[in-house]
Amino acid sequence: MSALPQKKHQGLPVIGSPSGAWGARAAILGLYLFNRWFSFFPFHAPRLWIIRRMLGSIGKFPSILIGLEVRSPRNIHLGDYVVLNRGVLLDGRGGRLSIGNNVDIAQDVAIWTLEHDVHDDLHQTRGAEVHIEDYAWIGFRAVIMPGVKVGRGAVVAAGAVVTRDVPAKAIVGGVPAKRIGERRSELKYQNNHRPWFQ
Repeated sequence: MSALPQKKHQGLPVIGSPSGAWGARAAILGLYLFNRWFSFFPFHAPRLWIIRRMLGSIGKFPSILIGLEVRSPRNIHLGDYVVLNRGVLLDGRGGRLSIGNNVDIAQDVAIWTLEHDVHDDLHQTRGAEVHIEDYAWIGFRAVIMPGVKVGRGAVVAAGAVVTRDVPAKAIVGGVPAKRIGERRSELKYQNNHRPWFQ
């Protein structure tokens, strides 16, 4: 794991901000409806209207394609010109998940802030923040584990499982992810990806 502090959880954290049993149930129902129905609505504007009211913060001109799944959305923060392709899972249960500007996240990526501790006798969970810096590029079906920082302009290859910090402009791949190259791009682009009906 990375140098970020890990924190233990005694059970499922409260989802959303409503207080009391009925408020918690309403928050769970709202999250269920978003993850299983609203996130599949085929038009950007109404889907983005809902997402803006759920997440902790969201920058300008995001591109969020259908099938986004979120957990503890108030802990999730997106920068400007972020691209989240189809079927991305963002988990905020274990702490803050921050995604910088011009980050491109491919289809079916999972980013976790909470996991079970394999050495805990009671199968307790532990969580840590995840930070993905500007211009990072996360490939198809990659998995980012709790406590990881992906540096500015870094590339995570398709199918990689990232368990440690990734330096700026490094290219990593494999299970667990290891450095396989260096990105030479000047990182001057601005993401703009909005395909119709996705």
